[in-house]
Amino acid sequence: MHILCDRQALIDAVSNVQRGVSGKSTLPALEGILLKASGSSLFLAGYDLDMGITTTIEAQVTEPGEIVLTAKLFGDIVRKMPGDEVVISSDDKYNTLLRSGLTEFSIMGISAGEYPELPSVSDGVSFSVPQNLLKSMIRQTLFAVAQTDARPVHTGVKFELGQNQLRLVAVDGSRLAMRCEEIKNTEEMQFVVPGKTLSEILKLLSDEDTPASLVAGRRHIVMEIDGYAVISRLLDGEFLPYEKAIPQQTSTTIHVGTRTLVEAVDRTSLVINDRMKSPLICRFQDNRIHVSCTTPLGSASDVIGAKIEGNEEEMGFNSRFLLDALKNSETDEVRIELNGPLSPMKILPVTGENFLFLVLPVRLKK
Repeated sequence: MHILCDRQALIDAVSNVQRGVSGKSTLPALEGILLKASGSSLFLAGYDLDMGITTTIEAQVTEPGEIVLTAKLFGDIVRKMPGDEVVISSDDKYNTLLRSGLTEFSIMGISAGEYPELPSVSDGVSFSVPQNLLKSMIRQTLFAVAQTDARPVHTGVKFELGQNQLRLVAVDGSRLAMRCEEIKNTEEMQFVVPGKTLSEILKLLSDEDTPASLVAGRRHIVMEIDGYAVISRLLDGEFLPYEKAIPQQTSTTIHVGTRTLVEAVDRTSLVINDRMKSPLICRFQDNRIHVSCTTPLGSASDVIGAKIEGNEEEMGFNSRFLLDALKNSETDEVRIELNGPLSPMKILPVTGENFLFLVLPVRLKK
């Protein structure tokens, strides 16, 4: 193989593809990036058997070929090369020469034949979502995925594709996050995408409304974003029937400034740490929210104004779960709905229900 390509284009490609590479593997090829040169392009892939990221950049290909190069070393070399262009050449014994200007590296590659075949989706359901919208939907649900794999299916976000609608749902046993949006679509399908995959997708999505294309099959999903393809396995298992957890009745409705409540919860939580766990107590009465907490470290309290209609309530919450939900609302003001001290708190936009967060209360000792 012998090619010449733009150094910055190569740096961008390697940096993004490298995130799909396995950190440690019994198969050395999985710790590398696959390079395939043909025609006038260079294909790059990183894959850890669960998720893969691929892209193609322009290149002057003098001699086509393919090889696997150790991802970390290859990435570090390319980023520190001095010139505007990089020459990559390898022989039939996988000795690989990397040259830019007067700087030259010689490293050992691995046969591309040892690299596992990337999955493909040929009979899946296709749909597209504006990148900025998909980015917002993922961000507003990803925080609520389970961090332990007691039930692996809950370490991902459920995608529910319906007639002109897309819904994303995440649950972890103590909270729920749901986001709904209208999209152009006629198919119906449900699947669960691993949280790790969506974390990487977030880094590729832009804030523009250019489309991201998705193809979901029975076992894998492919997302195409600005020249990159992310291939991921889907999670198996029975997802929690979350609809039953959403309270249908409301006895108290609160309208409050999001930032004001976040700051009050944040301040009061200073006396809480991983060793000194204690519920954050919220009392809703007389158009005020009283926030307080007591731990062996000390006690704290704060009071903020709010518009409250309905019954007075006093409830306890995990402060981090409450903060996560409020910070991910992405609105200046939120609507909070309660139905008694033991029913989950619902956090919604002021009007409509395009997002819904549930935070389960902590039973307070009398």
